[in-house]
Amino acid sequence: MSYLLNNPFFGIGLSVLVYGIGEYFYHKTNRFVLFQPLFFGMLLGIGLLVLIASILKAPVQKVYEAYQVGGDWLFWFVAPATVSFAVPLYKRNDIFKKHWDVILMALAIGLLLSLFGIYGVSRLLGLTDAALGAMLVQAATTPIALPVAESVGGDQAIAAFAVILNSVLIYALGDHFIRWFKLHKNPLGAGLGFGIAGNAVGATKAIEVSEAAGATGAIAFVVAGILVNFMVPGFAQLIGLG
Repeated sequence: MSYLLNNPFFGIGLSVLVYGIGEYFYHKTNRFVLFQPLFFGMLLGIGLLVLIASILKAPVQKVYEAYQVGGDWLFWFVAPATVSFAVPLYKRNDIFKKHWDVILMALAIGLLLSLFGIYGVSRLLGLTDAALGAMLVQAATTPIALPVAESVGGDQAIAAFAVILNSVLIYALGDHFIRWFKLHKNPLGAGLGFGIAGNAVGATKAIEVSEAAGATGAIAFVVAGILVNFMVPGFAQLIGLG
């Protein structure tokens, strides 16, 4: 077992295993929210790491560090995989050319409203400044969200969890949102909503709706990251954070 922990394939294998189990149950239960692969895989992975640490009578932190070596290998592929969103964007670049002003305005206003909403709810719940700073960046993908959260005094661990949880909820509830708001008739609105609310995972969900929704989802996902980079530090200054 100790040899396994010293092998980078421990982290890779465990990640693929828990995701695969989540994927299996997600489809077996007709897409039950709690079995969404990212969410379920994250919880199952944490449980297995704690179990392995208990069996080996080793600190959980040590087991996690051994897992992280392989996990980082997988994480490296996130950036190249993100480039794949350029495919639907290239195929339907006419959408951005035609609606660029509406897209930019809608995303900027949507992000600003979400920042005020997060601030209000955080203060209502009595969250710390570190938690508030972490929550403000959840519209961006992790590589952008973490440094921005740190720059405004946010906790990076909370920021990472907020981004993942936000994405999982959007992916899991996406079909319901489409039905409730009749977004199947409005691919532009569906793509923008999924892209800014669920970043890369949301953009993936948008592709399932239609090619046009996938293109606008990719646009929203990219633009949301840029807007978070500029708007969150300014908003943090406005509310006296950081």
